[in-house]
Amino acid sequence: MEVGMARRRFAMQPEPQSRLLLTSVRCFVRSLVEDVSNGRSPSIALERYRTYCSDPLGNCACSSDTPFAKDFISIDKHPQAAHRLAGLLRVLSIVQQLLQQNKHASKRDIFYMDPALFVDQAVVDHIISDICILLKCSRHHLNVVPVGKGLVMGWLRFKESGRTVSCIKNPNADYPIPVCLEDVEDIVSVAQYILVVEKETVFQRLANDKFCDRNRCIVVTGRGYPDVPTRRFLRYLVEQLCLPVYCLVDSDPYGFDILTTYRFGSTQMAYDAKLMRVPEMRWLGVLPSDFEEFNLPDRCLLNLTPEDKRKVEAMLSRCYLHKKAPQWRTELIMMLHKGVKFEIEALSAISFAFLSEVYIPTKIEHGRHI
Repeated sequence: MEVGMARRRFAMQPEPQSRLLLTSVRCFVRSLVEDVSNGRSPSIALERYRTYCSDPLGNCACSSDTPFAKDFISIDKHPQAAHRLAGLLRVLSIVQQLLQQNKHASKRDIFYMDPALFVDQAVVDHIISDICILLKCSRHHLNVVPVGKGLVMGWLRFKESGRTVSCIKNPNADYPIPVCLEDVEDIVSVAQYILVVEKETVFQRLANDKFCDRNRCIVVTGRGYPDVPTRRFLRYLVEQLCLPVYCLVDSDPYGFDILTTYRFGSTQMAYDAKLMRVPEMRWLGVLPSDFEEFNLPDRCLLNLTPEDKRKVEAMLSRCYLHKKAPQWRTELIMMLHKGVKFEIEALSAISFAFLSEVYIPTKIEHGRHI
């Protein structure tokens, strides 16, 4: 299978940062102790980042990876900040143990170490983000690992923790995306492009149609809104393999939001967007304009709900659509004006094989993407 084919090999050599982070943790705690010892109220400044704003002219620095504001945790000014600081210090102590012992834990593990203090999982999530900003690192550097949900198939082989994952032996079989990118090395691929699909149902449709037998590609799905491992793995593939990358999502507000998460990053992890966004991402479909172009029957259309319309209106104001993706914004305006949405599966109204045999190959071949 590999004879006569050009192969690309890359290895990731992670740099250990545990000692530096442990030193930063000790310095931070020492500064708090000194404040208390000297009769000063502890105060913490946290930089805030964003991936977009509502400036219609796009005269902003949202994509420059610079903070736009600071958030202060000050007990003397905000009495409720004491509980927030207690939670931050508790998570920081857990992270310190993980780094010292070279162990890993999930956010859920951390929550159950002190549920009475944290009360809600979202509190832990927010604290971990604050710690990343405070220590100027990414979540995986803290040994806090997510539960992966992404899948990959196609013309790809790589090693994960020394174990060979050979998707290329059966290109239409799905494999879980590695949770820890630092364990990935020795990537081999003869793919011509990467296709990202929004939903697992579409991913399985392509697998059942043996799409990768006829098309030299890598197919990735985050199974809805993509998790961190999926976004990091996709970014790594695009960077290392230098392949074009296309995205296939539903023609609805949530599909569009997922598309922008891949390309521009998420608001929740704006501080880490530069490590996960894929600016090379092209929108393959399904586009609002596809409905008329492919003569889909009206029965495939669904009316936008009031919530859908509010979401579209909010997304239209995002600065990066004005600056970097005006064609995407034009399609979104079309969705709002027509007041309808439809899913990828609507293409099955033409034929069950239309998506895999006609729609995707034709659009890629003729460059019909934006």
